[in-house]
Amino acid sequence: MAAEYLIRNGIRIVERNFRSRYSEIDIIGHDGEYYIFFEVKYRRDPSAGDPVEAVDKRKQKRISRACDNFRVHRKLKDSANIRFDVITILGDEIKWYKNAFDYIPYY
Repeated sequence: MAAEYLIRNGIRIVERNFRSRYSEIDIIGHDGEYYIFFEVKYRRDPSAGDPVEAVDKRKQKRISRACDNFRVHRKLKDSANIRFDVITILGDEIKWYKNAFDYIPYY
């Protein structure tokens, strides 16, 4: 669902479920300017809390390390523009948090 949403919004999917020894990155996309590392969080209903709350400081650090591993694996230049975004799905509602690690509080 998240990948289809991103494609409809102009993102070219580079890889799904990239695994490194540090963590997994749900979706890696490219928009022409940035390589975007997406964390996707789903909740069926709000009783389990806001899905964005699951992207805490520890999770952000693990994703960042996996991103470093991807960059080495794919031989991306150090100057490559990267961004960390979060896609949340609550029921049928999708939210896209761009540059998410810059402003999602550490829960």
